[in-house]
Amino acid sequence: MNIAKCFIFARYMKHVHDFEGFGKKSDKWKNPNYMAATNQSLWYLENVDVIGIFCPTKRKQGAHENVAQKNFKKGEYIYLPEENSDKLYFINEGSIKVGTYSEDGKEITKAILSKGEVFGELALIGEGQRRDFAIAQEHTNTCVVTVEEMRMLMREHTKVGAFIMNIIGSRLLKMERRLESLVFKDSRTRIVEFLLEMVQDSGQRVGYEWVVRKFYTHQEIANLTATSRQTVTTVLNELRNDNLITFNRKRLLVRDREALQAQALVIQ
Repeated sequence: MNIAKCFIFARYMKHVHDFEGFGKKSDKWKNPNYMAATNQSLWYLENVDVIGIFCPTKRKQGAHENVAQKNFKKGEYIYLPEENSDKLYFINEGSIKVGTYSEDGKEITKAILSKGEVFGELALIGEGQRRDFAIAQEHTNTCVVTVEEMRMLMREHTKVGAFIMNIIGSRLLKMERRLESLVFKDSRTRIVEFLLEMVQDSGQRVGYEWVVRKFYTHQEIANLTATSRQTVTTVLNELRNDNLITFNRKRLLVRDREALQAQALVIQ
């Protein structure tokens, strides 16, 4: 696993170099398509049957039958801080929230993950004990893979290792962008860029518009952008009044992605 750590660190250093020094401005980071292109060039991976590899019901009989499926009810914790970090989870259905608690007990949301995503991956690089928690946002079905099982899968399926590197690396880049955003950008910019990130990660194009299904609550967006629920509500309503977006509890519709991107650049 030292190789994995070196690989991640090398990509991290390259990313820092591209940023041209913490605190300095770079035109590349103003280009809304830059991060998408960067992620595709660094982490592009194709033809990986993740469900077939991770989940026993989709795999050949007799292959790693000890891989378990487990259901979690809405509000049920999958794991908590300081528990042993010895498993990875693949989401078959539903969604989970990964977060941590500050010293004063405030909840800090790190990510909200849904079908097809993996969490608990730091167990692979020697985390030992969990530093965060994972909780089901709705009824959620997962495939549970032990570290030993995952290492067997990585030996048998060469693309699985690249898939895990994809996960760890892309989340590292995303956390770095969040840090940059917190330091240099105001709350409105952070919210607009978060919407653009959602479109990039899970949006579907419908004509000239983009739809994101399973839209987050205002409180969840506030937690992920270090703002308040009131601020999120205000910004979303302003964008809707400008006819840039429309939304409800289940979906976000971006009517003009380029105009929304321009909005993010203007308000910086």
